[in-house]
Amino acid sequence: MLMNYDRRQRRPSLLALCGGLLAAVAVALSAYASHGVADALAQSHLQTAALYAFGHGIALAALSAGTTRRLGKAALYLLLIGALLFAGSLTLGALAGLPTRLAPVGGSTLILGWLVWAFDAIRR
Repeated sequence: MLMNYDRRQRRPSLLALCGGLLAAVAVALSAYASHGVADALAQSHLQTAALYAFGHGIALAALSAGTTRRLGKAALYLLLIGALLFAGSLTLGALAGLPTRLAPVGGSTLILGWLVWAFDAIRR
């Protein structure tokens, strides 16, 4: 079946853009953790931050294109905010010695985002 596709009808996706950027930063962060950090705890925090940022960046890039419902979009924004808080807190803790108090908030936001995503999926 031939599909008639007009790319001008396609709107840019902020969530997909953020997902791609998050995944790219995660790869760089992981490389830095592996080759530029000697402290084992800091390296572990950076690798964990990179893992969560990469996974959620890919999820945002992949899921945003087919998401049109408000609840689904809200879930994806919760994932973005949660990933930034979680990974950002761990990264700032490892690189700048700041407390990682926002990591649990980010983790909880990620959990909430996935629960909202699941609830929206069951309603479709």
